[in-house]
Amino acid sequence: MSSLGTFTLLAAFVVAAYAAAMSVAGARRRNTRLIESGIGAFYLVAALMTVGTALIVHAFVTGNYAIRYVDRYSDAAMPFFYKLTSYWGGLDGSIMFWVFLLSIFGSIAVWKNREQYRELIPYVVATIAVVEMFFLFLMVVHNNPFSTYLTQAPADGRGLNPLLQNPYMVIHPPSLYIGFVGMTIPYAFGLAALITGYLDDSWLRAVRRWTLISWLFLSFGLALGMIWAYEELGWGGYWGWDPVENAGLLPWFTATAFLHSVLVQERRGMLRVWNVTLVITTFFLTIFGTFMTRSGVVQSVHAFGEDRELAWMFTVFMVAILTFSFGLVIYRLPLLKSRHELDSWASKEAAFLANNWVLLFSALFVLFATMYPTISEALTGQRLTVGPPFFNKWMMPIGLILLFLTGVGPLLAWRKSTVSNLVYQFRWPAVAGIVVGGGLWLAGLRVWSSGLCFALSAFVTATIVQELWRGARVRQKATGTDVFTAMIGLVSKSHRRYGGYIVHLGIVLMFLGFAGEGYKQEDQALLQPGQSISVGHFTVTHQAVTVRDDGQKQMVSSEVLVASDGKPAGTMTPAKHFYRKREDEPTTEVAIRRAFWEDLYIVMPAFDVQNQTATLHVVINPLVNWIWAGFGILALGTLIAMLPESSFAFVSARAPEGAAAEAAK
Repeated sequence: MSSLGTFTLLAAFVVAAYAAAMSVAGARRRNTRLIESGIGAFYLVAALMTVGTALIVHAFVTGNYAIRYVDRYSDAAMPFFYKLTSYWGGLDGSIMFWVFLLSIFGSIAVWKNREQYRELIPYVVATIAVVEMFFLFLMVVHNNPFSTYLTQAPADGRGLNPLLQNPYMVIHPPSLYIGFVGMTIPYAFGLAALITGYLDDSWLRAVRRWTLISWLFLSFGLALGMIWAYEELGWGGYWGWDPVENAGLLPWFTATAFLHSVLVQERRGMLRVWNVTLVITTFFLTIFGTFMTRSGVVQSVHAFGEDRELAWMFTVFMVAILTFSFGLVIYRLPLLKSRHELDSWASKEAAFLANNWVLLFSALFVLFATMYPTISEALTGQRLTVGPPFFNKWMMPIGLILLFLTGVGPLLAWRKSTVSNLVYQFRWPAVAGIVVGGGLWLAGLRVWSSGLCFALSAFVTATIVQELWRGARVRQKATGTDVFTAMIGLVSKSHRRYGGYIVHLGIVLMFLGFAGEGYKQEDQALLQPGQSISVGHFTVTHQAVTVRDDGQKQMVSSEVLVASDGKPAGTMTPAKHFYRKREDEPTTEVAIRRAFWEDLYIVMPAFDVQNQTATLHVVINPLVNWIWAGFGILALGTLIAMLPESSFAFVSARAPEGAAAEAAK
């Protein structure tokens, strides 16, 4: 099986090289047969990677420990659920999974666009095939997931990292990988447009939906990672500015900027250089994020370890990407000239441009701060680290600026907003923000950053409600329907615009969850049985330390009683799990009592079974669940923005005869 798997990777590399060569040769010679041959080979790569994936999954499921990768990341006691997870749980398999996803995504993108974008497709195929070749090359020469032991195979494997034996880890990495891999598609179309010179708006239409899908999966992956950190790591938070967390955040910033600025190019023919640059930068950051987590240049609990040879391979590839891509941008600058200039800073275009600058600055700042320890070590020989307080100090005001722009953009007119228009548009949102901010101040909730976030959230929410209400009222008068139907019809006619507003509403909820951090309460104490610790209105009483074993792991728990305002509120069991063969890597099992307004979060950092004592860390996290709810609304808005207009046909039908006249009375 291992030989067949290795052969599959080698064959995929050769076929990808053939696909790239034939596609470019066919495009240069205008030879349709060569192009079709290249496309067919491109599809064959997907088939080969599917076979390779089936082989490695079969090896995990059947316990083929002769394959070193299977031995390192699974064992016989692991549930089937996590044996599948093991496929992408290590370096070798994650690279293979990357190529598998890219081959599938690339094949779908080429198949759907092969007729409409005939001039671009050969270079799209070549670009994606070259990216596939790079990762296949890494596996063939350096990280072959099918390599075997030269001596006798072990009887059992070493097991997956206990931190990864979590339901979220089954979904989180694939979601991030889909987000990362999906960004290759817009890059391939953008590069094809630069190579061919077809730099009108058509290539944007080809990539907009792919970017939105990738952005959604990237957002989903980041949200799942936050939930995993919150529930599994046991430090009381959900985002610690870890290098691997930041690796997923970097392309999210630039992809978000692209999704906004593409509207300006479509509407006003502006920001063309911006859009091409953002597509290239987003793809580059996905490769750079992969480089960070797999080369050892940064230190993280999530990283795959140090590998200098792999680091050099990635470095060469990234330099080639930047040189070739931006070389084409410079070459095509005359064709990228905007059709219009910025007429006024009090315009929607200006708001989008400011949004782009802030998002790009955020990406560059997080990138620099993440790499600062590595840079300082290279320059001075001393590794200087920056922690969460440094990131929070700078990113907090940046986040508030972005939240403010989220509310300002929809209120401004295209080209130029008049003074009367500004007063009309900003009146009620500004009142909402001032009332909420003033109310919080009078109530004594005076954490400036959280208070300002609440006020800006009210401002943005009022903006969104105002836009939806005014649009629905206009449509109601025109069609004679009720307000609710008119609102759905409004969304159906401009689903990208109003889907975006719903996305913004989800982001507001997430920001409210972030603002709750300012009112967090916590305490920690070593407790004997019967002793209590009080945090806020909760009292937590330690009862006993219990030990259980399920064959795969030993589970040590603290049984605690919880009271809220003096009234019994149930029992909770924070614990630590010690997995077989990984006893030195215990997992922290957090006990969480969820509520709409706050979570009671209890961790057991230390214990003594003999004396029945336990150290309990008790945290009250206000509004934290609003973050997860906000992502749900964000996902809903994204799906609405991607839906075709036919999905709303039931409300877009013609109104009954005379209904409009009746409504106008």
